[in-house]
Amino acid sequence: MILFSFSGVFSQENNTGPSVENEDTLVFERFMETMEESLRLYREEWTVDEDYDSITRALGYEEDHVPVFSDSVICQRLIDLDKTSPYPFDCDPSVLKNIQFFNEKRRSFIKVTLGRSRLYFDMFEATLDKYNLPLELKYLAVIESGLRPQVRSRAGAMGLWQFMYATGKMYGLTQNSYVDERMDPVKATDAACRYLKRLYEMYEDWNMALAAYNAGPGNVNKAIRRSGGKMTYWEIRPFLPKETQGYVPNFITVAYMMTNHTLHNLIPAPAPALAHEIDTVCLKQGIRMRTLETVLDWPSDNIHLLNPIYKHDVIPDTDPKQCISIPLEKVGLFIELEDSLYRTDSLFFHKPLPGQEGTEERTITTSYHKVRSGETLGAIARKYGTTVNDLMNWNNLKSTHLKIGQTLRVEKDSSSGSSNVSGNTSSGPAKYHTIRSGENFWSIAQKYGTTVDAIQRLNPGVRSSNLKIGQRIRIQ
Repeated sequence: MILFSFSGVFSQENNTGPSVENEDTLVFERFMETMEESLRLYREEWTVDEDYDSITRALGYEEDHVPVFSDSVICQRLIDLDKTSPYPFDCDPSVLKNIQFFNEKRRSFIKVTLGRSRLYFDMFEATLDKYNLPLELKYLAVIESGLRPQVRSRAGAMGLWQFMYATGKMYGLTQNSYVDERMDPVKATDAACRYLKRLYEMYEDWNMALAAYNAGPGNVNKAIRRSGGKMTYWEIRPFLPKETQGYVPNFITVAYMMTNHTLHNLIPAPAPALAHEIDTVCLKQGIRMRTLETVLDWPSDNIHLLNPIYKHDVIPDTDPKQCISIPLEKVGLFIELEDSLYRTDSLFFHKPLPGQEGTEERTITTSYHKVRSGETLGAIARKYGTTVNDLMNWNNLKSTHLKIGQTLRVEKDSSSGSSNVSGNTSSGPAKYHTIRSGENFWSIAQKYGTTVDAIQRLNPGVRSSNLKIGQRIRIQ
């Protein structure tokens, strides 16, 4: 009832009054805003950070204090951890030595991975639970990759779980010139869980399964034979490759340190991204990250961070279509501008051959549309069979926000039956623009009735993401 009363306020600004369709649109948009805001607040409450300041004050720690605990205290904590997991957290002398070393010399590593864990651990736990595996196996990705999905080992292993090429293929991870699913956090995690489950079924011992994950079942089997048929990790450890001799102690150490980080005065580093701030959208066709960066004002570094699967700037056109991770704050803009994204991408990278420009005889007709209550650029673009990007070009719009009563220009190309895509050339005297706060190539192109591609050709070596206030760029 309140929502309908609210829409009535807008009807007073439009003498003709909103149509039933526009009124329904307004009510729906207000509902969506309320729902999305409620969801955002819920996620923030659910993922609230620990109050580390109060914890350290309660423990009496100074900022740079490095707590030291006796072996007996650490052993008791390992016993407590062992009670809560099927994984055997053994208090071996090699583990105690590792923990003391990490506590003194590898504090920064634990802080950084604690920060990165906020993007991945919820998904890790959900997948491990799906396969009925110990949730503590999430720490395996910490010692494998430091929670960096694009890391590559000297041997050629890739991704959070460090799959070799052949093993990745064996577990269904696509690897081609554009895509390497070993770097896909979700798909690689699922593959790692299936592989770990198979290894456990082979040895019925989690320490042995982890040793086989690191060295391969062949090397574990050799160590079993050389040990005289022993079947526990600690018994065959001297016969394993040197790296694998430290693998299980490292795993137990990282699990202990990350579980007890507050007691060791280890405060997580800032997270590069938070899981609850990320959503997924599926593309209708291929696109370049450069286009996403320009149109959505989404830095390329962040695109690659959330979508490490792509080896180059290109998100290819595949069947089924590619789905990408995107910040929640960008989802609405993506949906609004999606049709324009593909058109803009084709303007950037699929140019006519020299001598073919303008050879087709075209007739452009112009009409005008008066914005009514509840209308959006997307709805208007659909009505006229055009794109949001074209509407913004023709009307020099800097944002998608509209005012009731605003008049929009709409162009139609009678030769093709579709809207005319505006553009310009760099002929004539040179013109320059001085960068202001918040501007990028796309917003500047809208202002001057040109294209991003034209600006980039006139300013080689200059990137939209690196513009500085006061910088002069050529726009003609």
